[in-house]
Amino acid sequence: MVPDDWQELTVDQIKANKDGAIAIGPFGSRMKSDLYTSSGIPVIRGNNISETRVFVGDFVYVSPVTADSLAVSNVFPGDLVFPHRGAIGEVGIVPSDGEKRYILSTSLMKLTCNQNVVDPIFLFYFFRSSKGRHELLKNASTVGTPGIGQPLSSLRSIRVPAPPLREQRAIAHILGTLDDKIELNRRMNETLEAMARALFKSWFVDFDPVRAKAEGRDPGLPKHLAKLFPDSFEDSELGDIPSGWMVGALGEVAENPRRSIQPKAINPMTPYIGLEHMPRQSIALSEWGEAGSVESNKSEFKQGEILFGKLRPYFHKVGVAPMDGVCSTDIVVARPKDVGWFGFVLGHMSSVGFVEYTNAGSTGTKMPRTNWDQMSRYPIVRPTDDVALALSQLIGPFVQRIVAGIFQSRSLAALRDTLLPKLISGEIRLKDAERIAGVA
Repeated sequence: MVPDDWQELTVDQIKANKDGAIAIGPFGSRMKSDLYTSSGIPVIRGNNISETRVFVGDFVYVSPVTADSLAVSNVFPGDLVFPHRGAIGEVGIVPSDGEKRYILSTSLMKLTCNQNVVDPIFLFYFFRSSKGRHELLKNASTVGTPGIGQPLSSLRSIRVPAPPLREQRAIAHILGTLDDKIELNRRMNETLEAMARALFKSWFVDFDPVRAKAEGRDPGLPKHLAKLFPDSFEDSELGDIPSGWMVGALGEVAENPRRSIQPKAINPMTPYIGLEHMPRQSIALSEWGEAGSVESNKSEFKQGEILFGKLRPYFHKVGVAPMDGVCSTDIVVARPKDVGWFGFVLGHMSSVGFVEYTNAGSTGTKMPRTNWDQMSRYPIVRPTDDVALALSQLIGPFVQRIVAGIFQSRSLAALRDTLLPKLISGEIRLKDAERIAGVA
C-alpha cells in the first residue's frame, strides 16, 4: 500500500518517450575485449556499481566509433543501469558530474526515465530498497550464473511508487545527502592515504630529503625534520643508502603477535574480518562481519594492528584494523615492535615492492601463500629511530582520520538504510525524515 496521494506505475509507464529508453547491453559478439582501448567511452560493468550513486573501480573503454555503432546501448547522465546477469538486484545511476556518455557491458540493461513523471534519483533509491531489489530478483534464475530470462520484459513490468514529483525530489535529496557524505569520506580517505604513501616513498624509497641535502638543495621540510636526515650516501648490499642508516629486515622492527583462538572462545558479536571484507590497494578497512557467522579457527587482532592477506592473489590486501576483533587465518596480523615504527612498517607492508616480494616467495600449488617467517625477511633500509618516529607522527593523524571516517560512514549508511524503505513506501513522511537525518 502507498499513501492516497501517490500513484503506482509500471516501469514501462515511466520510461522516456523515445526509442531505446529501455535497452540491453550489446551481445557478446559485438563487445569483445579486443575492442577495448586505453581511453575513449567508458564501459559500465557490474563491478563498477557501488553501494552509493558513485561508480567505483577501474573502467575499460571503447572508441567513440564503436560506441556510435552501438548507440542503443549508450547511457547518459540520469540513466539507471541494472545487471541482468551476475549481480542481479544491483542498480547504478549515471552521474551528472562524470563522463558525458558511457556504454553498457553485455551483462547490463538500462532505463531512461521520463523526468516529468519520475525523478531518476528517487527511482534509483526505490531499486536500492528491499522491495525494489525483490522486484529485480523475482524473475531471476539461480541455476548456474544468475540471470533473467527475459530481462527487458521483466523490467518493464515492475511496478514502482510515484509520489508527486516534488516529494520524489525531496526524498531523493534526503537520501542523496547521506550518500554524498559517505562519498566525501571515501574521497577524503583516499586523499589521506595517498599523502601517507607519497611521504613514505619520498623518505624511504627515493630518499628525497637526503638527496636534496647531498646536492646542496633545500629538502623542503621544516628545519626540525630536515636536520634528522644525513647529507650523504654510503654503499651497501642494496646500493646507495643514506649515511648512518642500515640494511636490515622487516622482522627487526615488526612482529606477528600470533593469537590463534578457537570459535567456542569468541563472542559471536565480535567483529570479524575476512579476505572478502578487505578492499584492494587501500588501508581503509570499512567492512566487516560478525564472528558468529564463521565456524573455523581465527586470529585475534587489536585496533591499529596491520592486517595482510597471505593468499595469492590477495597480497595487495592490507589495512589498519579499525577496532579489536578476529580475522581469518588467511590474514597475517602484524604490528611494529615499537609504536614509533608504525608508519615505516605500514608503508613497507602496503608498498608495491612488498607485494612483489611476497608474491615471488609464496608457496603452494592450488592456493599459493606467504607467511610471517618469509615476510619478516623482507629487506629494508633501516633509518634511525628519530626519522621513523617523525614519519609516524606525521601519518598517524592521517590514519586516525581514515578510521574516524570509516565509522562515520557506517553510521550514515545505517541511517540511510533505515530511512530508505520507510521513505520509499510513504511510511515516514518528509518532515520526520528531515529531522532524523538532519537534512534541511
